[in-house]
Amino acid sequence: MTGKYFEDLEIGQRFRHAQGRTITEADNTLFCALTMNSQPLHLNADFASRTQFGQRIVNGLLTMALTVGLTVSDLTEGTVVANLGYDRVSHPNPVFHGDTIYVESEVLDKRESRSNPDRGVVRLRHIGRKPDGTVAVELERTVLFLKRSAQMEEK
Repeated sequence: MTGKYFEDLEIGQRFRHAQGRTITEADNTLFCALTMNSQPLHLNADFASRTQFGQRIVNGLLTMALTVGLTVSDLTEGTVVANLGYDRVSHPNPVFHGDTIYVESEVLDKRESRSNPDRGVVRLRHIGRKPDGTVAVELERTVLFLKRSAQMEEK
């Protein structure tokens, strides 16, 4: 597994995730259809052309989901038990079709699980940026991680 275990993470540790992803019109349209979000700002080019943005913007929940997804291979692949919560989500700048998102993560806090000694709770901050550095989304995520020591005992 490529994910980190609880013991691998330290408060203040930062990660620059190398993989980026360009969001297409098809991505945005499919996401809106799957989530039944009919907001014309995401789907209607004529409507959106008359807004302050001058064009359709990408659904903010898609931007947030992509931002979290881009962290998986470096942080949580195979080592996460569950996402426990998302907090302090902000979308300071719009994302448009054709924008590419890159992500940076920081470990904000960590503690042993109170109910499961083979797990630990970690609070992460993820920042999704466009290539020019513009912040598209920022969020905090609380994650329940497996401990490496518990995995070794099982073997």
